[in-house]
Amino acid sequence: MHVLERIEAHIRENDLIELSGEVTCLVSGGPDSTCLWHAIRELGYRVRAVHVHHGLRGAEADDDAEHCAHYLGAEVVRVPPVRTEAELRELRYAATAQLGLRATGHTASDQVETVLYRLVSSGSIRGMRVRRADGVVRPLLPLWREETEAYCLEHGLRVRTDSTNPDTKRGLMRDRLLPLLDELDPRARTNLLALASERPRLPRRLEEALVELLSSREGTRAADLGEGVRAVRRYDELSLEGTVEWGPWLLESDRPGLVVRSRRPGDRLAGRKRKVQDVLVDAKVPRDVRDSWPLVATASGEVVAIPELAEAPGWEGAVRVTRRPT
Repeated sequence: MHVLERIEAHIRENDLIELSGEVTCLVSGGPDSTCLWHAIRELGYRVRAVHVHHGLRGAEADDDAEHCAHYLGAEVVRVPPVRTEAELRELRYAATAQLGLRATGHTASDQVETVLYRLVSSGSIRGMRVRRADGVVRPLLPLWREETEAYCLEHGLRVRTDSTNPDTKRGLMRDRLLPLLDELDPRARTNLLALASERPRLPRRLEEALVELLSSREGTRAADLGEGVRAVRRYDELSLEGTVEWGPWLLESDRPGLVVRSRRPGDRLAGRKRKVQDVLVDAKVPRDVRDSWPLVATASGEVVAIPELAEAPGWEGAVRVTRRPT
């Protein structure tokens, strides 16, 4: 399948950008974000570009900003310098939050590096999300870095190279660790990528609390899981009780087996034909807020309430909603 077809299939499968919709590409001038900027335009989306200038790397960073402004038509947003890669990333997202839906050029190669770093630093195998709750989406995750570089070469796109990349943690993994893993087994990168889609384990403290709860012979027993939530076992039934905090919302219900989550592609309100997305659009919820709006669903995935907006038949008043001022 052609690169553009793979990107479009990924966008549609995960409902990342509305058809012919508008998106802001966060560009650095490198091959990945340049490929993103060009490919999304080629697919017919309305694209604007933004480059975040962190004030690091002196003249080289100034040249990157000038390149993005003149070659990609990017708006340059200046932010104060910070120390770590994680702080740089979060500052980029915070500084562009008012722009709504934003796309980054993260690829499958970045996903592998993320999984590997989290595995060795914290024992987690959690990868990058296709869609963040703050409106950041990642349309290039099906592609490898070599493919974005080839795409730019094929289309004659000029790109910049960050000379400090080898000195970063990602650069260390990219240049030294991953090649060693490739020598050990040529399937290393593919296997690490597969880990990103696996369900993460519970934090150890919660896991131990639930194991103790389930192994108890007492008829009714409860365990405090923190954050105002208790797990309660009544003979052969286990339920969670308490108040769920989701952004500015506090959600409570006496109905067992409910979960609070963000929207997923194809979500519909139980017993109704309308999509959750249509409810949010009709209620004039801003696009950049829709992904962070809470949904209350059953354990089987049926959406029973969209707080403040709609409830499924038979679920009227089942969820008590308090919204704190922001």
